[in-house]
Amino acid sequence: MKINFNKNQDGLVPAIIQDANTKNVLMLGYMNKVALEKTQETEKVTFFSRSKQRLWTKGEESGNFLNLVDIKNDCDNDTLLISVNPVGPTCHTGSDTCWNEENSSNFGFLSQLEKVIEQRRSAGSSDTSYVASLFEKGINKIAQKVGEEAIETVIEAKDDNDELFLYESADLLFHYLILLQAKGFTLKDIESELKKRHK
Repeated sequence: MKINFNKNQDGLVPAIIQDANTKNVLMLGYMNKVALEKTQETEKVTFFSRSKQRLWTKGEESGNFLNLVDIKNDCDNDTLLISVNPVGPTCHTGSDTCWNEENSSNFGFLSQLEKVIEQRRSAGSSDTSYVASLFEKGINKIAQKVGEEAIETVIEAKDDNDELFLYESADLLFHYLILLQAKGFTLKDIESELKKRHK
């Protein structure tokens, strides 16, 4: 790996730390050549502390190590992207990240949709939305809707109309997200189950 440590006068390059599983950015630190070598040797992320003016292995006092998974350098060879498996919170404040964010899986728009479903469920009878009405009707009706949408998706899969297949697939996924919440689960629970099965 070719890293241009001499680009800056202090011989340091930024090291962006990213959770290997969630892909969330956890923190930013700085490394010199020796810190990078120690990180590779010990497989625990080590920085050069500008305040202490010495090498500093994240977790050396707290036990919240950043276990190395992978290191990549950028197109200019002057910034590192380091994938890790964090042990405990990353920030010295006790937060998962140095931006005070929770380090959990994010499924993009599907995570947004889960939040909307939860909000409409929580609103109860004061919400006149379709989602709220399904929750009012109970688990049997929600499960029935998932079954109906699954059958419609299978029917469209056997035809040649991709637009209708995608439409029914979206309906199935939407109703499945509602069923998950009705049973007290989220996509994170499904992700955990799939990870357990992965070999």
